[in-house]
Amino acid sequence: MKLGTELDDGRNMTSNPWVARVRVATDSDIVVARRAGRDLAVAAGFTGTDLTIISTAISEVARNIVAYAAPGEIIMTACREPDRRGITLIARDKGPGIKNLGDALRDGVSTGNGLGLGLPGARRLMDEFGIHSTVGEGTTITMTKWCASHRRITNAPWVATGRTAR
Repeated sequence: MKLGTELDDGRNMTSNPWVARVRVATDSDIVVARRAGRDLAVAAGFTGTDLTIISTAISEVARNIVAYAAPGEIIMTACREPDRRGITLIARDKGPGIKNLGDALRDGVSTGNGLGLGLPGARRLMDEFGIHSTVGEGTTITMTKWCASHRRITNAPWVATGRTAR
C-alpha cells in the first residue's frame, strides 16, 4: 500500500486482503469505493445495518472528493484493538482544502449545490471521525467504525490501529 504524499492512479487495491485502496475521480469511482468498503467490512465481521452505514459514509466523503477536489483516494483498512475490531477509512485529496471546517461540519451548509449533509452525516454515522484540511493543499478525513459484536476471529492478519495490537 502506497501511503506517500502523491496520489496513485491505481484504481484499486493492494495485495493485502485487509486493505483496499480506491482512486476517486468520477461518479463511477464512488460505486467502486462503496463496494470495496462493503466487501472489506464483511470480511472484518460487520453485518446488517453496519454495512449500510459504512457504505453510506464512504459515499458521502467520495462524493465530496468528486464534487470539490478530484482526484483523491480512499484507503480502507480492517483494524483491531485487543477488545474490538473495525474498519478505518482514510479519504484524502490534494484539492483546494476547506476554508471553514466549522461550517463544513454543520448540517445544511454547502459551498456547492448539495444539501450540506455529507460531512456532518458521515461524522454521525461513524464511531470516530477526524478531519484535517489546509487551504491550497487538500483534505484528509479519517473515520473508524467498530463492529458491534465482539466475536473473536482467529488467524486473521489484522492491521493494528497504532494504539494497541496483539
